[in-house]
Order: sequence, then structure tokens, then C-alpha cells
Amino acid sequence: MGDGKRARDIKREVASELEKAVEFEKADLAETRQEWHDQLHNDGAQLAADVARDKEKVREALDDVRHPERIAAAAEEKLAQAAEDAREVAQAVEHPSEIVAEAKHVVAEKKEAFDETTATIAAEFTSPTDKKRLPVVLRVFGVLLIVGSGAALPGIGKAIYQAVTMFGSGAMSGEGASTIVVTFLHLAVLVALAATFIVFGVRLLRNQRRWAALLSYGLYVLLILGGLCSIMLSGMSIDLVFYLVMLVLTIALQSYLDPTLLEERRAHRKAREAEEHKEGEDGTLGRDPTGKGYITLNFFNLFWIFVVASVLGLFMEEIVHFLFVVPGQWQDRAGLLFGPFSPIYGCGAVLMTVFLNRFHKSNWIVIFLVAAVIGGGFEALTSLFMQYAFGAVAWDYSNMPGSLFGGRTCLPFMACWGLLGVVWIKLLLPFMLRLVNFIPWNWRYVLTTVAACFMLVDAVMTLQSLDCWYMRLSHDPVDTPIQQFYDHEFGDTYMADRFQSMTIHPSDAVRGK
Repeated sequence: MGDGKRARDIKREVASELEKAVEFEKADLAETRQEWHDQLHNDGAQLAADVARDKEKVREALDDVRHPERIAAAAEEKLAQAAEDAREVAQAVEHPSEIVAEAKHVVAEKKEAFDETTATIAAEFTSPTDKKRLPVVLRVFGVLLIVGSGAALPGIGKAIYQAVTMFGSGAMSGEGASTIVVTFLHLAVLVALAATFIVFGVRLLRNQRRWAALLSYGLYVLLILGGLCSIMLSGMSIDLVFYLVMLVLTIALQSYLDPTLLEERRAHRKAREAEEHKEGEDGTLGRDPTGKGYITLNFFNLFWIFVVASVLGLFMEEIVHFLFVVPGQWQDRAGLLFGPFSPIYGCGAVLMTVFLNRFHKSNWIVIFLVAAVIGGGFEALTSLFMQYAFGAVAWDYSNMPGSLFGGRTCLPFMACWGLLGVVWIKLLLPFMLRLVNFIPWNWRYVLTTVAACFMLVDAVMTLQSLDCWYMRLSHDPVDTPIQQFYDHEFGDTYMADRFQSMTIHPSDAVRGK
């Protein structure tokens, strides 16, 4: 009896889910039909207006032919206007002061409009929150930023002078072009960071909260770029602590410095939670409510797209390798230390979703071309970073037709990326949205936070294990506790078995040249 009841319950649940799916597809079809109907109606109205306008022009022309005196009257009117213009020119020559007065009046009007625009912009950046004084702790932090950055500038300037002198004298000739480029890029980022921190500190002292909040977006880019350069030059060194701490502080300060934005986000979140509950019951959760794109581009959707695409991409690549590349040989092609994840496919899916979200109804050729460029470009940049940072090579298409960027990508694989983009946007993205919506709406914040923390730890430990692997192969001393941990738990044998498609050549890394 118990098994029969459970089977009936499961049958009812399946039937309920199928009904929701059918209703969702019906709603989507109805929406598409309405869009086509509106478009056809608008096109018909435009065509009718064009025809009416052309008819009016023809009628006027025929009317002028029937009444030639009107043409003569129009010609006389134009001659009279020309004569009036000539009199105005003659009067202006005789009385130039009137021209000057009129020019002053025009300049005054433009200046007034410019002042009004400037005041509007200033009011936007000097919001009412600027009247509230910042805490003493933040003003002290601003002073420390100014003093610390100012004190660091001479050292950075000295490093730049030494690098330029060494480059000019040929002392860096043995370093390799990649090392030289990354070195000077890192120095440029440090100069930009120091200057931005000084301006940021000044804004804090002047209580200009909005300006400081806007500067934080530039600091995000500079800190991430500086961290990547540091990894390529020094590996997973203690220098990364500075970039990580400053990035966390900048994120916290950006939220605090613009409390109006924080209040807006809180209000929006409460309203959004109520909407998500209703959308979850209706089976439309995750769809773009504006209708411009297929899916809402929020952290929840993009994170789970990354996770699912990382898993699906890994299985797809391993099956292709088993069936076509080396028939009968199964190779583990995972890209992270733990779990069945290949992050290059996850990142590729996220990028395609972001850039192609509004093209989900476009011609497949457009989607194919854009996806091919996105996938090939990201593949090349990832290969460049891995080789410059750790001397790691996971793929090399030098022998493939249409090889690009030194074998980091090629035209056939860019075509594969384009095909994956079409399949993803046209077929898999709707399936992905339905799959993610199986997560109960009241669990999704907690579950997403836990999963995101796991993926972050997995990514950091992967980079650290690759760095330790590089150090062992380059015969660098492994003496810190962290290095000894990775040396003991994730030795060469483990790493070679985990990353079977990857080889490390220490001499290819920037720091190995």
C-alpha cells in the first residue's frame, strides 16, 4: 500500500511539473506570437503612412501643374526673401554693434545652458549623503592611503628608472619579451594604483562619498590586473595578500560610501524576493522580465550557468577525446583540483550568455560568429595566462589548420565554439533555466552562497597547487608551510594524474626567463 501511494504521489508531481512546463511553453509561444503581431501591425502602419505621404506629394505636384500661377507666386516669394536677406546684410555692415550684441546674447544663452548642465552633474555626484560627515576611522584611512601611496611613489619611480635603464643597456635581453612586457605593465598598474589611492583618500577627506564610490570601480580593475601580473611574475607569493585585502576593503567601502545605493538594493531585494516567489509558482522564474533578453543576468543565474556548463563541458570534451582524438583512451581533462569541473567551458558559457542574451531570437549565423570570437578569444587569453604564470600548456593547436596566436586557438576550434554558442543559446539555455529553477526559491541564496564558497576555495587551491608544482619542477626550494602542505598532499604524481592534458615547462613562465 505504501509503495502504491508513493508511486501515485510521484505520478501526480510529475504530471504537475509537466503541466507547468506546458503552460510555460504556451506563454512563451503566445508572447512570441504577440511580438510578431505587434511588429506586423507597426510595419503595416508605417507602410500606410509612407503611401499616404507619397500620394500627398503627387497630389501637390498635379495641383501645381493645373495652377501655374502658384509657381510664379512661390518664385516671387523667394525673391522677396532674398531681397530681405540682402537688406539685413547691408544693415549689419552699416551697424556692426548690433551683430556684436546678438553674438553676446547667443553666448550668454549657451553659457547659461552649460552652467545648468554642470550644476545637474554636480548635484548628481554631490548627493545629500555628502552632507553627512564620514566617521573618523574612514578619514584616518584616507590619510593613510594618501601617505602610504605618496611614500610608495618614489620607490615605484626608482623601480621604473632601474627597469628602463636595464632595458636600454641590454641587461634585460636575456629575460624574454613576455617578461619585459609583464614587468612594465605591472609597474604601470602600480603607478595607476598609487595615484588612484591618493585621489580616493582625498575624496574621503573631503567627504565626497559618491566620487569615492565611483573611483572604487576603477580600483577593482587595477587590483585584479595587478594581482594577475604579480602571479605571472612571482607566482602565489605574499604580494597577493595586499591585492586581496585591498580588494575586500574596496568592496566594503563602495557599499558603505553610497548608502543610497545600498538602500535601493535592499528595497529591490525585498521586492524581488516577493516576485521570485510568485514567478516560482508560475514557472517563469529566471526569465528576463523586460523581454529584451532571454534570462535575467544576476549572480544566481550566472553562477549556476558556470557550474553546470563546467560539468557538461568536461564530460563533452572527455567523450570527444575518447571517441575521436585517441579512440579507446579515457583521459581526465578536469581543470580544477576538486570536482568534475572544466572552468574554461563555464566561463565561456557565462560570457556567451552575457553577450548573446539579447540575441536569443536572432539569426543563428550572428550567434555563431559572435560565439566563435568570444570562445576563441577567451581560450587564447586563458592559454596565455597559464603559460606566463606557471609555464603550463594544456592545449596547443600549432599543427592545426588556421592556427592563431601561436597555437593558442585555431579556426576549427573557433568554429566549434560558434556551434556550441548556437546550441547553448537556442537549446540548452532554456533547459538550463528549468534545471536551475528546481532549486526551491527559499533555498537558493543559502545554497548558492555555500556552492560559491566551495568553488572559490577550489579555484584558489588549484592555483596554489599549480604554483607549487611549478616550483618543484624548476627546483626552487619548498620551505614554507603552505608549500610543504601542497608538496605532501598534491605531489607531482597526483598533479600529473589529475591534470592529464597539462604539462609544465618552467622556462616558458615569465618568472622562469
